[in-house]
This record gives sequence, structure tokens and C-alpha cells, in this order.
Amino acid sequence: MSETLALRPEIVNAETPLGDVKVEASLSIIERIYHVAGVRKAIILVALAALWQAYGLWLGNPLLFPTFTDTLSAFFENIANGVIPARTLVSLETLLIGYGIGIALAAVLTTIAIGSRIGADMLEALTSMFNPLPAIALLPLALIWFGLGKGSIIFVLVHSVLWAIALNTHSGFRSVSNTLRMVGLNYGLRGLKLVRFILIPAAFPAILTGLKVGWAFAWRTLIAAELVFGVSSGAGGLGWFIFENRNQLETANVFAGLFTVIFIGLVVENVVFATIERKTVRRWGMQH
Repeated sequence: MSETLALRPEIVNAETPLGDVKVEASLSIIERIYHVAGVRKAIILVALAALWQAYGLWLGNPLLFPTFTDTLSAFFENIANGVIPARTLVSLETLLIGYGIGIALAAVLTTIAIGSRIGADMLEALTSMFNPLPAIALLPLALIWFGLGKGSIIFVLVHSVLWAIALNTHSGFRSVSNTLRMVGLNYGLRGLKLVRFILIPAAFPAILTGLKVGWAFAWRTLIAAELVFGVSSGAGGLGWFIFENRNQLETANVFAGLFTVIFIGLVVENVVFATIERKTVRRWGMQH
């Protein structure tokens, strides 16, 4: 016995026009420019330069506070005669040596600290003792131990860099989750391999922060140390350039030396460290 199945008629609803609906609104030119970090920073720098210029003109005393244009004029003049480039190379050479040694020692200390409880206790004890100690306070000892010259400056640079990087690196290592550690152990990673392939990538934002702080501390210590050792030995880098022009009441040149330090800091922060950050933590999705 066959049964006839009734087919259900298809129902087609007529499309209702939605009109001119914008799914994604385009940004205006001003909004696009505002979303560029470099443009925002440039606006801030221009505003600071304008305030500098306005205050210098209002004060009207170049010996006390030169204007921004006077500082730029002295800056380019000392670049043209080769004084600032030569002094900058001397400072950067010393700075990079001390900075590199500080990074290496911090890596050794944090690797030992993360591998054993005794190492962690040792790092905590050393940082508690030496981190609050200003690097400038070690200048008399540096003079006794290393004499006048580059060795004494490098010694105080290493002290200023070491503890900031070690603290941030160790803090980053301790913040790595146990899940990631167990993943590394399950893959057979032990010792230095665990540090290299698991701990360093996971803790790299904290490590990068330590590198930035260490760089800033190194610059401060270098300029202060060169002021002292420049007086003692009659030679030096940017610190001695600043001190020498201060004695000659060349305030515009003093500001030009300070401007050089600021300019190098901006380049390192926005080019070197920004490139490292973009190719590591941002690329790994660890920071927005």
C-alpha cells in the first residue's frame, strides 16, 4: 500500500532593502594621524621645544637659560667642528663595555638563582646589599682599585647596570607559570635549555624592562663619572664636555651636551628597544 506524501511548499520571503548601511566607518585623516605613535610623540616633543623656547625668550638671560634655537645652534656647531661626535664616541664606547659586562653578569646570577634555592637566596642578599648603594658612592674605591681612566668608569657602570637587570630578569623568571615549566620538562628540557627555550621567551617583557632601566642608569652614572674623572685626567666624553663648558660659562654648549644625551636616549628607546620589542614580545602576542 503506497501512501502519497504531501510536499511542503517552499516559502521565500522577499528581501527588504536595508538602505545605505555602513558596516565599517572610515577614519578621518586626523584620526589616522593620531593613531600613529611616532606622530603623537613628535607632537609632544615639539610642544616641549616650544615651551623651552618661550621660557628662554621670556627670561632673556642666555647665560642662565639659553633658548632652544641657541641650543640647536651650539649643537650643530659642535657637530660641525667634530667635538660632540668625538666625545660621544668616547662615552658610547665606555658605556657599551660596562653595559655588556653588566648584562653578562646579570645573566649568570639569574641563571644560578633560578636553578637552586641557594642561588635565589644569594641573589636576593646581594641585591639587598648593593642595589640601594649609589654607583657614584663607589667612585673613591674605583679610584683606589683601578686608578684614573676607563677601568674605574666601567666598574661603576657595571654596578649601576647589574642589579636593575638582575632584579627584573629574576622577577620575570619567577612569574613564569608552572604550566610552561612543565611543558618544557615534558619535552626533556633541563638546565640551560629550559632557561633558553622556556623561561627567557616567557619572561622577556620583564627582561626588556630591565634592559631599559639598566640603560638609563648607565647613562646617568657615565655622565656623573666623566665629570669627576674628566677633572682628574683632563679627558673624557660628554660629561667632561659639559663640565668644561660650564667652567667657561658657555651655557649654550652645556645645554648642547645635555641635548646630545637626550637625543641618544630617544634614538635608543624608539629605534633599538622599539625594534626589539616589535620583533619579540609584540610578535609573540605578549603585549599590545
